[in-house]
Amino acid sequence: MPEPLDLAGLRRRYARAALSEADAHPDPFDQLRVWLAEAVEAGALEPNAMTLATASPEGHPSARLVLLKDVDERGLSFFTNLESRKARELTANPHAALTFWWPELERQVRVEGRAEGVPGAEADTYFARRPRGSRVGAWASPQSRPLPDRATLDARYAEAEARFAGAEPPRPPFWGGFRVVPERFEFWQGRPSRLHDRLLYAAGGDGGWTVTRLAP
Repeated sequence: MPEPLDLAGLRRRYARAALSEADAHPDPFDQLRVWLAEAVEAGALEPNAMTLATASPEGHPSARLVLLKDVDERGLSFFTNLESRKARELTANPHAALTFWWPELERQVRVEGRAEGVPGAEADTYFARRPRGSRVGAWASPQSRPLPDRATLDARYAEAEARFAGAEPPRPPFWGGFRVVPERFEFWQGRPSRLHDRLLYAAGGDGGWTVTRLAP
């Protein structure tokens, strides 16, 4: 048996930076872009990785990591197999939450909003930029469906590779994207003594954002 871990005793002191209302951008999209750029500069592993939380129509939650592939004033976009669990849940229940975590900067960002489908032309543009292996893999993988073994997946990939030999694999009809249209952003900066900085941006009816400091 492995030695038990003292999880309750694990501690980290956050003291890298602060987040004030005066320094934060009034637009949360600008603030997110600044923090994303600083995460890239800090050498964060997968700086665009974000946890996507969804729920079934019955309210059963699930979460997984996906990669942010675009952010603009319309929202935050990612791409996936449209027959996957996350896609099926978002189609039935569009409420979604995203979380970024950059330990190198002691920062977290939470986003809540509604998901909508990305237009096919945008999905085509992104799919064409993917490495060939990923494009072939999109055709090969019945994402979220049971597989009898790894050999079955490898055989499906070989079949797809043969199918598109000498040609560029097009975007599968069952592959596309979602855009989360934010209603709330929360920017979290770690601080000493667990007195962290938390700034909440809430969307207003006039298209603007209200910024509120939350207790840690």
